[in-house]
Amino acid sequence: MKYCIVVPDGLADYPIDKLSGRTPVEAARTPFLDFLAQNGQLGLVKTIPNGFPAGSDVANLTLLGYSPREYYSGRAPLEAASIGIKLNDDDWAFRCNFITATGDVLEDFCAGHIKTDEASVLIKLLNEKFGNDSIQFYTGKSYRHIMVYKGAQKMDARCFPPHDIMGQSIQKHLPKGNGSEILIDLMERSRAYLSNHDVNKVRIDLEENPANMIWLWGQGHRPKMPTFKERFHLTGAVITAVDLIKGIACYLGWDIIQVPGVTGYLDTNYTNKGQYAVKALETNDVVLVHIEAPDEAGHEGNVHEKILAIEQVDSKIIGPLLEAKNIFRDLRILVLPDHYTPIVKRTHTPEPVPFVAYGSGIEKGIGLPYSETNARASGLHIGEGHRLIEHFISGIFR
Repeated sequence: MKYCIVVPDGLADYPIDKLSGRTPVEAARTPFLDFLAQNGQLGLVKTIPNGFPAGSDVANLTLLGYSPREYYSGRAPLEAASIGIKLNDDDWAFRCNFITATGDVLEDFCAGHIKTDEASVLIKLLNEKFGNDSIQFYTGKSYRHIMVYKGAQKMDARCFPPHDIMGQSIQKHLPKGNGSEILIDLMERSRAYLSNHDVNKVRIDLEENPANMIWLWGQGHRPKMPTFKERFHLTGAVITAVDLIKGIACYLGWDIIQVPGVTGYLDTNYTNKGQYAVKALETNDVVLVHIEAPDEAGHEGNVHEKILAIEQVDSKIIGPLLEAKNIFRDLRILVLPDHYTPIVKRTHTPEPVPFVAYGSGIEKGIGLPYSETNARASGLHIGEGHRLIEHFISGIFR
């Protein structure tokens, strides 16, 4: 049996007036996704356990079968693994966003999706100014980077995800609690050095948002978790442009497949993702294809781009995987967003998400097209989200 999991990040949404009360996925042309739902099991799954933040870190651990209550230690340690950072047990890893600050307002959580080569220059500057035996910065991709703290101070301050507070006060959302003084000092001092850097002067000249401040959040220690093969006796691989998902794959013991043209943004190469996913099934039991574009469109509040991203996932990823049924006699496909990213809110929300499971040995459910409403009406609701993968592997959803 071969298993493919497709995660269109943040696909789930609310009804939108300008779409005549439809959600983006209901408005999108998704013949392949609808085929899966009409011929497989459509339902709801709770990927964000009560009390946890509605983030991709928590949600993707859940949908891969790892209960966050047992295995979650923070977002940044997962991302750190993807770029080869070796954390000691006592190290604190932080996600380090480049943001655009205007006065006291956090204007843009991703600094205009700054390019990685520009960002690497700024990370080098941060290490020159702030780096020491306790603090080091590491280049990730685009606006997403890592800071590691190796000092004696406990660093479990309450930190706010920057994508949750766009357009809001910086001062009101600075870290609070243990270690906050260190974090606030770094964040505030970064502004003076970054604002006048040549990289940002050029960005301003080009009318691009400058990366004029860092934002530290998502901290945690290195997680301790069994590999996917130890838990489920299956090998795996992942296709994604996002360091967080790659980091989870590292801890799962999965291969990370490098695909040309993937960006983690709206311009990603969907065709290559679909083709490489089919190829990866030849040598792996499980292949996860993660697509960030719907989430990015949700954060931008761009309904047109979200619909377009959903249609691209359907035609260029789900379509080829359905055709692969002719290659692999026994194939199962699971499609679900990790969380909601509603256009109206421009951030993540924790509602149970619609999933569809289709393929060899999986019985047909209610026979309705894929949508949030139809998933709610299906009567198939999985409250313990980390159990979904067990249903998918067994093929039993009763």
